[in-house]
Amino acid sequence: MPEYQSLKVELNNQIAHIQLNRPEKLNAMNAAFWEEMVEVFDWVDATDEARVVIISGAGKHFSAGIDLALLSTAAGEMTRDIGRNAERIRRNVLRLQAAFNAVDNCRKPVIAAIQGYCIGGAIDLVSACDMRYATTDASFSIKEIDMGMAADVGTLQRLPHLIGDGMMRELAYTGRSFAGEEAAALGLVNRCFADADALLAGVTAIAEEIAGKSPLAIRGTKEMIRYSRDHSVEDGLNYIATWNAAMLQSEDMKIAMTAHMTRKKADFAD
Repeated sequence: MPEYQSLKVELNNQIAHIQLNRPEKLNAMNAAFWEEMVEVFDWVDATDEARVVIISGAGKHFSAGIDLALLSTAAGEMTRDIGRNAERIRRNVLRLQAAFNAVDNCRKPVIAAIQGYCIGGAIDLVSACDMRYATTDASFSIKEIDMGMAADVGTLQRLPHLIGDGMMRELAYTGRSFAGEEAAALGLVNRCFADADALLAGVTAIAEEIAGKSPLAIRGTKEMIRYSRDHSVEDGLNYIATWNAAMLQSEDMKIAMTAHMTRKKADFAD
């Protein structure tokens, strides 16, 4: 099992649990975090036993977003040359984006379990996940506007597909906080739970159900959903026809059909 500075990783019952693990800093995203997110999702993709991912935060909060010390360090690297400063900033932003692109691009479904603060960069992270669940008292905010900047690691690109353009604009322009119940009403989270224990139990039950399905069917379903988000209906239909030309010949279909007919639980290979 890989070990990291900013993350705690476990693999049980085909579920990879990735926990943001800086509770004393409200799980703020430091320099190590951005590198380790890419590494851990490379590991998830390469580990066939891992069929579903849960992302949670250690302690009372999911994450307070990017560590301000990281921004201070970046500011200290500026020179008097505007062009070189711009090139350096752009490369750094693209490097940060890669951390959450790795979540979005993961072959396996990724579920966010959110309690306490989910602020700034944490919204970017959960927007890249497949599903989100929260406690009723969770606190969300697209906080970048109050820092004098536009969110640049995925929120403004992914959130409109989750909650609609108008509400995304309101939340991004105002930076106001909203709780779990409003997040559920908006469609940002699928469901709210009373507390952190109930949240993790509920999310784990959903992950276990997904882990019991055909890994190839889950893989294809996620790929088609992601592709269709960024392409036309016609493109999406053509892609699934080509994809299933191979996948409909899988042994998983035979296993699933037999299980359905005999009313027994299917047992799929990794």
